[in-house]
Amino acid sequence: MLRRLSCLFPFLLAACGNPYYQGPITDHFNGKTFYNPGRPQTNGFTDFLRWQFGFGPADALPRASWPTQVPPVTPPAVPAARVSGTALTVTAVGHATYLLQTQNLNILTDPVWSDRASPVSWAGPKRVTPPGIAMESLPPINLILISHNHYDHLDIPTLKALVAKHNPLIITPLGNDTIIHRHIPTARITTLDWQQHVLITPTLTVHALPMQHWSARGMNDRRAALWAAFVLKAPQGSVYFVGDSGYGEGQHAGTWFREAGQQFGGFRLAILPIGAYEPRWFMRYSHMNPAEAVAAKHDSQSRYAIGHHFGTFQLANEGHEAPTAALAAALAAAKIPPKDFRALLPGQVWHIPTR
Repeated sequence: MLRRLSCLFPFLLAACGNPYYQGPITDHFNGKTFYNPGRPQTNGFTDFLRWQFGFGPADALPRASWPTQVPPVTPPAVPAARVSGTALTVTAVGHATYLLQTQNLNILTDPVWSDRASPVSWAGPKRVTPPGIAMESLPPINLILISHNHYDHLDIPTLKALVAKHNPLIITPLGNDTIIHRHIPTARITTLDWQQHVLITPTLTVHALPMQHWSARGMNDRRAALWAAFVLKAPQGSVYFVGDSGYGEGQHAGTWFREAGQQFGGFRLAILPIGAYEPRWFMRYSHMNPAEAVAAKHDSQSRYAIGHHFGTFQLANEGHEAPTAALAAALAAAKIPPKDFRALLPGQVWHIPTR
């Protein structure tokens, strides 16, 4: 029951104004909240209760039992201090957290080292496998990308530790800076709207792109901060990081992935979510399943892909091993070699070839 109650907060709306962001009305901001333009919005509180208490469609997959602890498949990685030139090395930490090393820069995506993805330390989804890099083994961190403010992607204790030791630049969509600065006033943060960018070095630019998702951290802030995908644009081939996203349906199916591929001429690497997708009647608006992630790789013209958002925190109904098994089946059906789309486990490293 505590786990279920801890999940209720994001689905309660408040009548007050936006607590994080004030700005002009756009095609995805109505003056109070952000939204996915032209697309169905995420399920509401009643649907959430139907899912949590098993009152969804009769054919919905029931909640699987996860192990409480999963032994690591490899010892924790100890990354090099720097990776220079056109080389690109990716090390899996767990869930959506990866260390990207290229051009003498060390970049973390959605860093979470906490034991729970939750607003409290005593309830909520618990980590079942240890981080693939020990916090003390991290090289100097230059840049952090935070895609949105859900607790499994924006983790304040982790950010406090990283800011205190590394003082990195944090790039995040509109409104999330307010959340971080309330807890870490000294954090260096750049916020981006969709289709904005920031120059990091003469040869690396970070772009924010649309993704189909939502945001919330408490009882009164549903969709008060923006969510985004990121592109690390580089001469040797760009990286496309999608923290969480639905694939889209009907006329919108795959459109944002195709538009990203067209805009940037394809990608050297796409990091795409493959987990937290069951039951489909509830999750399809917010989370892709592995077959849709394979389609997104093709849509975005990505040479290589990494699957994330699986195996660390139980956030949905599918079993612990289900995403990797479904990914293998989807790759076989699409005739894509498994070496081109890998679901890295914590501690595993991939030296990404150039396109």
